[in-house]
Amino acid sequence: MLPRNSLWVPRKAPFAVTRREFLYLTGAAALVAACGNGSDATTTTAAGSSTSVAPVAGGPETSFVEPREQLSGELKILLWSHFVPAHDAWFDPFVEEWGEMVGVDVTVDHIAVADVPAAIASEIQSGQPEHDLLQYIAVLSQHEPSVVDMTDVVTEAESRYGEMLELTRRSSFNPNTEKYYAFAPAWAPDPGNYRQSLWDGVGLPEGPSTYDDLLQGGSEIFASEGVQLGIGMSQEIDSNMALRGLMWSFGAGIQDENENVIINSDATIAAIEYMNELFAGAMTPEVFAWNAASNNQGINAGELSYILNSISAYRTAQDEGLEVADDILFTPALEGPETALVASHVMYNWIVPDAPDVNVAAAQEFLLHYAENLAPVAWNSKLYDFPAFPERVPDLAGWVDEDPFGSNPPDKLSVLNTALDWATNIGHPGPANPAIGQIFGESIIPVMFAEAAQGNKTPEEALTDAETQINAIFDDWRGRGLVGSG
Repeated sequence: MLPRNSLWVPRKAPFAVTRREFLYLTGAAALVAACGNGSDATTTTAAGSSTSVAPVAGGPETSFVEPREQLSGELKILLWSHFVPAHDAWFDPFVEEWGEMVGVDVTVDHIAVADVPAAIASEIQSGQPEHDLLQYIAVLSQHEPSVVDMTDVVTEAESRYGEMLELTRRSSFNPNTEKYYAFAPAWAPDPGNYRQSLWDGVGLPEGPSTYDDLLQGGSEIFASEGVQLGIGMSQEIDSNMALRGLMWSFGAGIQDENENVIINSDATIAAIEYMNELFAGAMTPEVFAWNAASNNQGINAGELSYILNSISAYRTAQDEGLEVADDILFTPALEGPETALVASHVMYNWIVPDAPDVNVAAAQEFLLHYAENLAPVAWNSKLYDFPAFPERVPDLAGWVDEDPFGSNPPDKLSVLNTALDWATNIGHPGPANPAIGQIFGESIIPVMFAEAAQGNKTPEEALTDAETQINAIFDDWRGRGLVGSG
């Protein structure tokens, strides 16, 4: 296993894909440790599960609902190795037990998250996928033509558990084709993580609440303590997420609610100019070369004053007994000139390949079983995973207000109870359509900000180049009928 503080560079596996898919997937592959530090890829079969990590003690019991039809055969599942290892120690026996109850032979293969996009693309493009059910933690809209419509699963889940969150719906549903290309039963919030001792020293013990606070306080901390901010401008997921939040909060965006490209605006220029000033006053050039683990490792090493991330870096600090754990606190989205928004940090998307011999019935029934048990999912992820069907986890707010996993103070995570007020999907205010997914995968937004911050282009030049690329991508997908006509 990789040491927790090691730098992990994502590996790109070769496979036969189109240029668009290659660009999307190589960008997405940088997701390694998007929510925590990287871990080794592991392969676990439900029939012979073995792990050195124990499931979380206590918590809600699992429950069972009879499948809607008789099931048989095999169900092969491919998913990431969770950044909270205790989740997988719980998940594999959970799957095994369900398979025994319904008469299905279930196999679970966990692989490192950076390898998941290539694996999914390879299986789908082959026409003979090795797995019946595939999971990834970012949007999979680019695979819509090759996957089973999950409308039946969503409809059944909503009839049992109430309406799905709009956040997850807009990350798994294409309103132009009226197809659920994925089932998204869970997600993860993306709060600010800050070192209280450092921000107390600049008169902000509750951390920054606005982008002005971030600039002024972060610059003062950097000047007096030599500790920089952790907002990346690199071609990886956290930079992609953070810079979209900055744009939205300044009143900018890539598209409007009708999927018209709107990036060329005064608000975008203002956001770029802000990031130029933030970089000059509070950061170093290393932020241009970060991978997705860098901000997590940096804050746990005491080298960063603030990052935008899930709670996994903090959970790692807790698990390893690091002193910094008690110094890390959380903030909601920062207020900008127009609003305060961030993107969901993780979006669980489960897809079923539309190919011969895929056990569609078993895959869909397992997903309903998973949705039935979102309370154990949240508990065994140590509150990393949040439900898309809130009724399934009635105790979540109480757990967050008084962390059962030993936070000091116990209400440290309470800000997460407001996450739905400031979290949105990467296509905001429109859906996470295939064009948005490709733009994300190609890291066009981080490159735009980085070129301006490095002085390679003026803000106007960086924006013009980004707009040209974005318009071409939208035109291409719109021509395929997968993006709205505007």
